[in-house]
This record gives sequence, structure tokens and C-alpha cells, in this order.
Amino acid sequence: MAHDLLSSVKLEVEGDENCAAAEDAQPSPSPQPAACMQKFRLYETSANFYMVGRNKSRTYWRVLKIDRLEPMELNIIEDSTTYSENECSELLSRIHEGNKSTGGLKFVTSCYGIVGFIKFLGPYYMVLITKRREIGVICGHAVYAVSKSEIIAIPNSSARSIITNFKDENRYKKLLCAVDLTKDFFFSYSYHVMRSLQRNLCDRETGQVLYETMFVWNEYMTRSIRNHLQNSLWTVALVYGFFKQDTLSVSGKEFKFTLIARRSRHYAGTRYLKRGVNDKGRVANDVETEQIVFEDVLEGFPPQISSIVQNRGSIPLFWSQETSRLNIKPDIILSKRDQNYEATRLHFLNLVNRYGNPIIILNLIKTQERKPRESILRSEFANAIDVINKDLPEENRLRFLHWDLHKHSRRKATNVLLLLSKVAAYALTLTGFFHCLVEPSSKSEGSLMGPILYFEDHLTPPKHSDNDSADADSLDQKPYGSDDASSLTHSAKPLMLQKGVLRTNCIDCLDRTNVAQYAYGLAALGRQLHALGVTKTPNIDLDAPLADDLMVFYERMGDTLAHQYGGSAAHNKIFSERRGQWRAAIQSQEFLRTLQRYYSNTYMDAEKQDAINVFLGYFQPQEGHYTKDLYQMEIYCIGMAHQFVLPVSSIIIQKQDGLRIPMMVIFLLIRLPKSQVLKASILIPGTQLQFLISNFWQMHTETSVTVTKPASVSMEIVRAFLTLLI
Repeated sequence: MAHDLLSSVKLEVEGDENCAAAEDAQPSPSPQPAACMQKFRLYETSANFYMVGRNKSRTYWRVLKIDRLEPMELNIIEDSTTYSENECSELLSRIHEGNKSTGGLKFVTSCYGIVGFIKFLGPYYMVLITKRREIGVICGHAVYAVSKSEIIAIPNSSARSIITNFKDENRYKKLLCAVDLTKDFFFSYSYHVMRSLQRNLCDRETGQVLYETMFVWNEYMTRSIRNHLQNSLWTVALVYGFFKQDTLSVSGKEFKFTLIARRSRHYAGTRYLKRGVNDKGRVANDVETEQIVFEDVLEGFPPQISSIVQNRGSIPLFWSQETSRLNIKPDIILSKRDQNYEATRLHFLNLVNRYGNPIIILNLIKTQERKPRESILRSEFANAIDVINKDLPEENRLRFLHWDLHKHSRRKATNVLLLLSKVAAYALTLTGFFHCLVEPSSKSEGSLMGPILYFEDHLTPPKHSDNDSADADSLDQKPYGSDDASSLTHSAKPLMLQKGVLRTNCIDCLDRTNVAQYAYGLAALGRQLHALGVTKTPNIDLDAPLADDLMVFYERMGDTLAHQYGGSAAHNKIFSERRGQWRAAIQSQEFLRTLQRYYSNTYMDAEKQDAINVFLGYFQPQEGHYTKDLYQMEIYCIGMAHQFVLPVSSIIIQKQDGLRIPMMVIFLLIRLPKSQVLKASILIPGTQLQFLISNFWQMHTETSVTVTKPASVSMEIVRAFLTLLI
């Protein structure tokens, strides 16, 4: 029966329980082509797992054996032989015959790549992608999202029986599963999606070097297998952030538009638990955004392609916000003052290494406040830039632009996007954008990412890197290229290179930052389309349909990034107003998102932070240490509110003027089943509910609406708010 199974799946099989006997009959190892494997099948015997991988064209078959008898160690053997389909099928049949006495060879699951291996207190686990979906194509290379993943314990049942401390083991496993790979993770087998288009076409880094970059979130989980095998053939590099591609049109001409956001794995975490900068110069909420534009072709490579990259990240100072008092809008604390701003210097040096000069900083935080909060950081940030610039040559100095978006958005006569577009035009003049021709070539040089393989040096490419480890030359580089080694080589002839980057920030680097990034993206898109010959002018009017199409992309990206870092969708008041949305509906939506963000930050972020730390390998469990150590590894103040629920009558919000608002109201509105929300709200007199909403809004929202009296929040808003909840 097992033999029939192997025959039916025809050589999607694997390694050998008795490798010595099998290898005697196998063909001698052949040179490994520059190929990537895309489909895998996992089989098991009582002693081993066998992973069989093949390329898309079914011409390249490999076998990996994983030992199941040693529960506390990861023992992996890669068969160096490249098999044909028939040879692989025969190998699997022999493995089955050799293990009949212990149950033979059994099929476990099919998959599309290994996410990695991880160990807590007990055995190693293998994480697999079992379902995928295509979400885009760049230069002929498919990009995929994860639709389903599976965690498989490596040891067999008898080996696992010796493991103790199941309670803590399951706790860590649950944390690992809390990082949902089906949400906002993406990958490609043959395109280096962790890097910008310009770097892919201009640099030659391959193999393991790519896994060391700041945007590969499973670097830690793949480290053991990559180091052991000295290649990355079996694993996929997962990027976390946002990816959306669609066909847009202007003046009857269609083009492909791709928007990518790559979130850094360094200093990664949630809103109040990760703020500012760390000692290594890495900032919280560090996200690289790239928009790629090319002509929509049926297949193959577009003749021209363009991209532009921008960056967002927390203000690079040592600052935090205390959340243990259940303050809705916590005070900002400059927790560490470094007169020489060494961490800030390191951060901007890292940006220069990644993007080159100039570095343009667009700071959107408030300048004046009744009680200084954001303005504290504004003055300190400006001082840090002044100190750093004194040590830099004039041509490499940081360009610091401060523009209080909140203040300008409150002025009815001010068109915020129009003003931001002028800032964007200035930045684009300084940095430029990437634009190149892609042509077939007869040259046979090695390929960087499949069919597009080499860079013709018409312009000297900048030598930038986001690799935190040593030189690329110091690492063993194994093939990581096209699915078909015989693919026609293409050459990239750059007509323009991006040099430098626009770095935008507000306090959270979410809501206001997203508006500014949209304005920059719109200005860049006009220039990109003009360079590609799609439009006659480099400008796109804010009222043009294409501007609305682009807004949908950036609004979607903003919501996704806000959920990841802040726990709710972004505040999109400016976007909603441009669409002519009803004012009361906008206000109720903004208020609801404020509630969602507050609840997530107060009650869910600590667990979320723990999960991120486990997934990234920043916390590695040890026997004898309790799970509470997770909370001690970070220097943050979350209190213990997330671990238990106080009697709702005792939970209060303390406003600065002494007002005590029962937390019970908010608790009910958020936590009760929807069927009971209306019943709960009926118990609250209308004026008190208005008063609660007005004060809650006034204390926490970042929109331009300011409510000073209960009466100024109409019952229409209350009804709209309750309707959204119900």
C-alpha cells in the first residue's frame, strides 16, 4: 500500500532510512545548478523524516534527512545527489522496503518550504508552509503570501515521552503560534523580496547573506539549518509588512503598480513597549516602503522599470511612555540622555549605509501643546541633529524638516496634501529615483535573481548594505537563483539611481506618517510614469482618479502597519475627508479606532511582544526559568494589567483635572458580546455617555477634532458609534 502511495505521487518522495545501502545504487553527485526548489513532500519513518524537494519544472530533485531519535538535538543530513524524478521515486521505494518492520515510509504532508526550526525546553519543531497564494509578480518572479502553516515536532512519540515540563513547553509553543504567518508575511523563491529593486539589480549578494538582512523575520529560525548545510535551498526568507500589486491606468495606458512595506526585525515590537532607539542605533517601527512601477506585459520582463524607496521609524532618542497607570494618553519620558547622541549617530549611519546620502528627515510631531508631550521630543530631536551635523561635512549633513501636520490640518483653509507635495518634490529633487532599461543579453554571467542577472555599469551603483553581519565576501555563498538555470539572461541598464532617502516620523510613525508617505508616493509616481513614457508631464493632480487609486494603496498599507504596531487600523481622517465621507461617520470611526488601540496596547501588547521575542529568537527559554522571564527581558513598564482583570468597579481613568471616569463603561463597550452592548449602553444616561466619549476622545485621539464640552458630541455620533459596535 505504501508502495502504491509512492507510485501515485510519483517521486515527490524522500531520503533513506538506510542511506548507505541506498547511496550505493545512486548516481554520483552532480554539480548543483542555480535552481530553487518550490514544492516539497514530507515523509516519515520511525527513525527519520525525509523531505523531498523539487523545482517547478520537475528537473531537479533533492532529499533531506532529519533524525527523529535524538529529542534534544537537530541532526540534518542533505543528500548531495541531484536526482531525476524516476531516480527519486526508486530511492523512496527502497527506503520503504528497508523500514517495513517498523511501519515503512509514510506520507506526512506536502509543503512549499521550510520556515525554520525552533526549540524551547523540549524537542525541536519544524515550521512548514503548507498552503500559499500568489500575490504578485516582479520581473517574471512570483511573490507569495502564506495561506497556512504547520508546526511539526521532530522526535517520534517514544522519544518525546521523556520530555518533562509540558506546561511551560506548551506556553512557549502557544506564543510561537501567536505570530500568525498568514497575516502580512510574504516571500519569493527567485526574487529577493527582502531587498529593493535597485539593490537587486545593482548588487550581487546571494544565498545566506540575504538571510542576514534586517527584513528577513525567520533569520533566527533558519540559522541552524543554513549553517549546517551551508545553503538556503530548503528554506524560504519571510518578509513581514505589506505587499499589494494591481494594474492601474492613466490616459488609457495600463501599468503595474506594486507597493511593498518591509518591517525591520531589529527592535521589533508593539507601540508602547518599543519606542525610540536602542544602544545599537536601531529604532522601533522601522519600515522601508518601496513603490515599483513598470509596463504591464503579458509575460517575461517589462522593457523599463522604476522604483522609489522611503523610510519611517521612531524618533531615534531614548524615550518611552509609562502605561501602568492606565493613562489613555501617557506622558512621554526622555528616559536616557546622551550628550553625544551616540545611538542617534549610529542610527543615521545605518541609514547612510543602506541608502546613501542625503538623509532627509521629515518630522511631523507637534510644536506647541498646553502640556508639553510631543514638543519635548521635537526640541531634543532638533538638538541631536544639530550636534551630529557639526561633525559631518556640509554635503553629507542631515536635512531636518519640521512640519507640524496636526496644527496645519486644523486650519480649514489649509490643504495638507498640497503642502506635503511641495516637501515631497524637494526631497525627490535631492534623492532621485531608480529607473532602468531591461534588455535580453547574450552574456552568460551568473544571475542575481533568476532571469535578470547582471548589471551593466552605465552608472556606478552605490555600494549600500542592510547586512548587519560582516562582509558578503566572508560568508559562504551558495546558489539562490532562477528556477530554470537555462533562462535567458537579461541586463539592467540604469538610467537613474536613487541616492539617499526620505525618513518620515511622527510619534507612532503610523497615522500622520502615512499621510506624508502618500504625498511622497504620489509625487514620485508622477515622475516615474513620466520617465517610463506613460505620461507627458511629471505631475499628478490631487483630484485625478489616479491619485484616488494610489490613496487606496497607501490607506491599506497604513491600516496594516498600524495593526501590526498599534493594534488598530490607522486614523485616516484626511483620506476620509478627501473621499467626501460624512463627518459624523468619520468621527465615530476615529473614536472607535482609538478605543481599539487603547485596549490592544493595555491588555494585549505584552503577550504580543512575548510572541515576537520568541519568534525572532530574542528570548530563548532555558530549563529552570519561568515564563515570567519573558517580561523581564525588556525594559518597559506595562504593569500587570494584562495578566488579570480587576473588578470593573475599581478600574478608573484618572484625568489630569481630577475627573474620575469609570473604566467599566469602556470595558463593557469593548469586551461584552455584541448582543449585550446596547443593553449596557442603555444603563448609561445619554449626557454621561456623551461626556465619556468627549473626554476619552479629547485625551487620546490624534485627529484634528477637539471636543471641550459634553454637548459638542452629538447623539448622532453616539448612535453611529454604538451602531459600529453592534
